[in-house]
Amino acid sequence: MKKLTAMILVLLLCLSLAACGGNANNGSGNAGNANNSGNTANGSQTGDVTPPPSDEGGPAPTRIGSLKGPTSIGLAWFRSQEEALEFPGYTFTLETDASALLAAMVKGDLDIALIPANAASIWYNKLEGDVVCLDVNTLGVLYVLSTDSSIASIEDLAGKTIYLPGQGTSPDYVLQYLLSQHDMSLDDVTVEYQSEAAEVIASLTAHPEAVGLLPQPSVTAALSKLEGFQVVLDLTEEWGKVCDTDLITGVTVMRREFLENVASPDEANAFLKRHAESAAHAGEDVAAVAALTEQYGIMDNAKVAEKAIPSCNVTCVTGQEMKDMVSAYLQVLCDLDPASVGGQLPADDFYYIG
Repeated sequence: MKKLTAMILVLLLCLSLAACGGNANNGSGNAGNANNSGNTANGSQTGDVTPPPSDEGGPAPTRIGSLKGPTSIGLAWFRSQEEALEFPGYTFTLETDASALLAAMVKGDLDIALIPANAASIWYNKLEGDVVCLDVNTLGVLYVLSTDSSIASIEDLAGKTIYLPGQGTSPDYVLQYLLSQHDMSLDDVTVEYQSEAAEVIASLTAHPEAVGLLPQPSVTAALSKLEGFQVVLDLTEEWGKVCDTDLITGVTVMRREFLENVASPDEANAFLKRHAESAAHAGEDVAAVAALTEQYGIMDNAKVAEKAIPSCNVTCVTGQEMKDMVSAYLQVLCDLDPASVGGQLPADDFYYIG
């Protein structure tokens, strides 16, 4: 038990550095990170963490945990379909912090989790390979906001003060990488790390001459509050100009013990099929999915969600394509800072090809 407790504490520390962004409690959705979640005062939302066995001795539902914000959008339609059933095969838990999902995974109280891509690599390394990556659920969601419409490239950020959520988070690593690809570094800008997206928005209100680096849906929330600000850089586009890998925000992982001893490849593939259908629905019926995101606490305001979803790059990439994308992205982060992926790249068994 002491060993397990120690492992959890170490992982919580790592995830405090890996987590992306924070929440913006601004009435438009706790806009934040690539990680986001939560809906009640303690950060947990509906969905039993430890579901009872199904009737007549059948298997217990598969337990899915995710984070408030863009990485959970692709689950919304899936969840609505399950909750319409008399005996759902899945339960859903929403959290504000990846560390809560980690603790539940370590204890065996969750089977599947949707988390930041680099956090998945950290989990794999710290848990000695006990997580398997199933899919990519979200691509790039980072944008730069400014009142200065002349900013048109990364080089134009030189000399600027940049507010962003969290040192050692995904926004931080992406910014550092993009600066490095333009013969720049953090020395060429003034970075002000904030604890969460809401704090970034407040700082930009007080310092309109500065720029902000935020993920969706915080961007949409910020633009509704910050007079004169506009999106000047889409960092997914900027990443694509200098890197032949995809910018990835979130992935879906499953406990290896669950995959090998409880579920089966057929069941894992069935989940992936449902997840892919649900992610596609987010692009096909934005208004309906936006309403669901408010209903389930993924976002706090359906109108803001409807505006933000098209910029959230919701997807479901599986198999060899997923492996190629994630491994290439993690390699970029590892080259920048090995600590960002847990010290080393995951082995091939991290990737579920199906």
